Amino acid sequence: MQRWDRIEAFVEVVRQGSFSAAARHLKVSGSHVSRLVAQLEGSLETQLLYRTTRRLSLTDAGTLYYDRCRHLLDGFREAETALNDFQARPRGTLRLTSATTFGERYIAPLVNDFQRLHPQLEVQMHFTNRQVDLIDEGYDVAVRLGILKDSSLIARRLGERREYVVGSRDYFERMPRPHSLAELASHNCLLGSRDSWLFSVDGARREVRVSGRWQANSGPALLDAALKGLGLAQLPEYYVAPHLRSGELISVLDRHQFTDTAVWAVYPRHRHLSAKVRQFVDFLVERLAAD
Repeated sequence: MQRWDRIEAFVEVVRQGSFSAAARHLKVSGSHVSRLVAQLEGSLETQLLYRTTRRLSLTDAGTLYYDRCRHLLDGFREAETALNDFQARPRGTLRLTSATTFGERYIAPLVNDFQRLHPQLEVQMHFTNRQVDLIDEGYDVAVRLGILKDSSLIARRLGERREYVVGSRDYFERMPRPHSLAELASHNCLLGSRDSWLFSVDGARREVRVSGRWQANSGPALLDAALKGLGLAQLPEYYVAPHLRSGELISVLDRHQFTDTAVWAVYPRHRHLSAKVRQFVDFLVERLAAD
C-alpha cells in the first residue's frame, strides 16, 4: 500500500505541476508529498523529476513511469467509481424508448413500478415503431423486438417473442385450416408493414411471401381484422394470447412457428454502466421472466 501512496503522490505532482498543488489536491502537507516522491525514487533507484526553484520536469525515466502509472491510477479510481455506482440508488433522468403497443402494454407498467421503488428518479418514455438512434437522440435504454441488427450497442435478452398465424372461428367455418406453408396461397392473408411472414422449416429460417386484400401498418388494426374474420394474420404473442385463450382466435401452422426472435433491452456501450440503467435493465429481466 505504501507503493500506491507514493505513486499517487508522484502522478498528482506531475498533473498539478507542483508539490504544493498536489498536496492541496490530496489534502496532505507539501512536505508529506515531497517525502513520498523521494521514497518512490529511492525504491526505484532512479530519478523521476528534475527539481528547480521555478519548475518541475520529468526525466526520461520519469516520463516512462508516469505514462504507465497514470493509467493504473485512473483504472483504480474508475473501479472505485463503478463500485460506488453499483451500490448507489438510481438518480437523474431515465430516458426510454420502446415499440408502441408492446411498450404501452408491458413496459410502461414496469417503468411505473420501478419509479415507485425509486421515487427520486425521473423517467421519460417515448413509444415509437421507428428505429431510434439512442446516442444521437439521447436515450438511455431502448426495448426492441425481433432480430437485432449488428451494432455497437449492448443487448440483454428480456424474453421470447413468438409469432402466431391466427384466424377467427368464423373464418375457419368458411375456409379450411392450412396444414402446410404452400396452402397459405389459397388464403386471404392480412398484411402488416411487410408482405412476407417468418417461419421455421427443418430448423432453418424461411420467409414466405403472402398476399391478400387487406393491409395496414398497425398491429391493433391487424388484430381487429383477424377477429372479424377477414383473413389470416401473423401476430406476436402479446397481441393474440388472450384471444387464443378465449377461443376467439385459432392458431395454425404451429409446427412451423419461428421462435428465434426475442425482446431485448439495448443501451450504449460505456466503460461502466450507470446505476439507473443497470438496475432498470435488471428489473426488466426479473419481472418479464416472472411474467
